[in-house]
Amino acid sequence: MQFKGGDMSLTNEQVLQALKRVVHPESRKNIVELEMVENLSVSGREVRFALKFNRPNDPFIESMKKSCVAAIESQLGEDVKVRGNIGTIVPERKDKERQVLPGVKNIIAVASGKGGVGKSTIAVNLAVGLKNKGYSVGLLDADVYGPSIPKMFDLEGATPTGKKEDGTEWIIPIEKRGIKLLSVGFFVKPEDALVWRGPMATSALKQLITQGDWGELDYLILDMPPGTGDVHLTIVQEVPVTGAVIVSTPQEVALADVIKGINMFTGDKVNVPVLGLVENMAWFTPEELPENRYYIFGKEGCRQLAEKLGIELLGQIPIVQGICESGDQGVPVASDETSSMGKAFGELAEKVAEVTEKRNRELDPTRKVEITDK
Repeated sequence: MQFKGGDMSLTNEQVLQALKRVVHPESRKNIVELEMVENLSVSGREVRFALKFNRPNDPFIESMKKSCVAAIESQLGEDVKVRGNIGTIVPERKDKERQVLPGVKNIIAVASGKGGVGKSTIAVNLAVGLKNKGYSVGLLDADVYGPSIPKMFDLEGATPTGKKEDGTEWIIPIEKRGIKLLSVGFFVKPEDALVWRGPMATSALKQLITQGDWGELDYLILDMPPGTGDVHLTIVQEVPVTGAVIVSTPQEVALADVIKGINMFTGDKVNVPVLGLVENMAWFTPEELPENRYYIFGKEGCRQLAEKLGIELLGQIPIVQGICESGDQGVPVASDETSSMGKAFGELAEKVAEVTEKRNRELDPTRKVEITDK
């Protein structure tokens, strides 16, 4: 029996009846039957409770909370105050495994559905923009097949140093422009193509993540490979990614791949929040005619997709000659905060920081993903 809307107070029984419609995907039983609902409190039309999980890294934690909200609002009325009132109870970890990246507050994956959309340019200049805003920042080049960070920071040929501490070998990131940097490109010659099988690539990436001496950081930016694949799964299994920023051009062919990337991050088993889209190459502006805009790849494609999917459009970055030249010269364009592009990336950095803080207020911390064959 449904009860929708009105000023009538709710009862615990009505809430439990609604929650019986929420089924845990693995057990196929409803959460009331599984005795997952704890500390239920109903006051008028405000509902509070916690969901009890059997393991701390249950990949369905966030999706189950969303399902509870949907069930209560659909059965008892959309005016019921339950959003933000669902806590979680998980057992303490029994393993003695060293915590990965304990000093890093936010891990942001910069990803794209396909190559050629300027993802690395966005990742590099976002990192610089965040540093310019006063945050402590690291940048990990996770694009193991096409590392570009060494060139974009004028560090080709540079090699990180190492140290041994308490029996563990640590890799000390190279610091440039106040940003800590690690890349597979620091360990291979620039002219050597990386022809690695999946396990080799993921093993190298794991080493940079788990043995990198990152220290205390506000943001660690991950420059991901294009598309979806083994490296992406390795990342979410190794570290709790705070959120993903998806980069695309306005082209329809690029936007079609964006949806695949979003679905990978937001799927039940991965469950990484997508912070929003960045539209790169949004228009062409000649440097001698800064007020002119030529929409050579289409107009407002990412804005329209963001509105359709209900996610944020974090920024629109135009094509200007200076971006390409600065990347080739190893001087990120965001380094000059007074330039038009420096200001554009500064605004992008502010927006990313804003949505990250909002995500941290409203959602539980992301957990490392435990992917099984189920």
